[in-house]
Amino acid sequence: MRLDTSQQMRTEMRLRMAPRMIQSMEILQLPIMALQERIEQELSENPVLVDLRESASPSEDGEEAAGPAVAEPAEPEPNEFDSLINLDENWSELYDEGPRRSRASLSEEGDRKLDAMQNMASRPRSFHDSLTEQLGFFDCDSVLRDLAEYLIYNLDDNGYLPKNVTLHDVARDFGRDVTVEQAEDALRMVQKLDPPGVGARDLKECLLLQLTPDMPCHDILRTLITHHIDDLQHNRLPTIEKKTGLSIETIKGAIEHLRRLNPRPGSSFTLTENTQYVVPDLIVEPNETGTYDVRLVDEHTPNLSISRYYQKQLRNKGTDPAAREFIQKRIQSARWLIESIEQRRNTLLKVARAIIEHQRPFLDKGPEFIEPLKMQQIADRVGVHVTTVSRAVDDKWVQSPRGIFPLKRFFGGGTVTADGEEIAWDTIKQKLLEVVSKEDKSNPMSDEEIVDEMGRHGLKVARRTVTKYRQALMIPSSRQRKQF
Repeated sequence: MRLDTSQQMRTEMRLRMAPRMIQSMEILQLPIMALQERIEQELSENPVLVDLRESASPSEDGEEAAGPAVAEPAEPEPNEFDSLINLDENWSELYDEGPRRSRASLSEEGDRKLDAMQNMASRPRSFHDSLTEQLGFFDCDSVLRDLAEYLIYNLDDNGYLPKNVTLHDVARDFGRDVTVEQAEDALRMVQKLDPPGVGARDLKECLLLQLTPDMPCHDILRTLITHHIDDLQHNRLPTIEKKTGLSIETIKGAIEHLRRLNPRPGSSFTLTENTQYVVPDLIVEPNETGTYDVRLVDEHTPNLSISRYYQKQLRNKGTDPAAREFIQKRIQSARWLIESIEQRRNTLLKVARAIIEHQRPFLDKGPEFIEPLKMQQIADRVGVHVTTVSRAVDDKWVQSPRGIFPLKRFFGGGTVTADGEEIAWDTIKQKLLEVVSKEDKSNPMSDEEIVDEMGRHGLKVARRTVTKYRQALMIPSSRQRKQF
């Protein structure tokens, strides 16, 4: 074995991102509500930052002040450094001189905060909370009640007991010595709760739990659900007719009542809990020239500036060195934030305007006229990196005459028609919906026939593409679409 030493030169490229660049990208990616929260946090943590909307007041020379709306206090002694750090918290207690914010201003701020608190959504009662509360109406022993509550918190979001959770598992894992029979009794109790159908172990049991003796077609529905649920799901009505002796019309009438049952009884609670409110970052409006104006929704975003008081303290040679270093870092951080917000504003407007200009047919004529668009095209047009475009459109919404859409909605690939024209996949989807809506429902088209029909409209697509988009649009197969 030979050992030797040698020297080698190696060229290596590494990308190191400065904190300022990282912050700029983070700010760009934030939607408007998250940006406002970030600014409020910075205002509370950085004493050199001020909101001009709240702190601006006339100065002696008639100019608007850029710092706190109070008189500048005397220079702090070196041993007052701790007070300087916390100055933004106890300012009003330390200094009584100078102009103060008016009572009307303070009252307005208080009203605004009160309104925000009153409009804040309270935590909605969950599906499991509702079921657990209903257990209080049952007169049963504590073990059975605890077992029922244990089962409730094992239900999935649709209200089902998952297939991988058997009653044997429940009896074994409950934590107390209980039998499978007790678990069955607890499940029957859960299945009596509202909404009807909860606690079912499959679709068949869920629907049967919702049947009541006074329901129209009760006996027929029980037969269809118990013995022909698979045929119903595949729309095999002639098969059901042959097996039951019921007429097609009778079966169709029963199916109408069946559709009023809820196959996912827990879904209404899940939808309520997951409701999200969209706040647009941009507004697109038509103007007098026939084009569209794009503006940011930032009227309620704080207008940040740097306190003049701290700037003077930084320039004052008598300021304690530790205090000067503290102020300098805070001012630098404040400047980076202000510049990042301004850069976000400029970049987002440039990107949005380029997108709207490209997708003008979408706004003029409707979704079926959307154009294929890639982020690289916008990046080239605006003169930024494609990752910048990606961050700019991420989680951003735009309010337009056609509705409110995520900015990403305007991006998408496409294909080439028989005439050599590039067309967006969204246009293909719209045409697919149109073709299916106009078909003969007694003899619906197969996917291959849909391909031929779309080809007659100049849209050349593969059968697997039609199948993929049909399933994505939740359009049933031709067998399931057939009406008897």
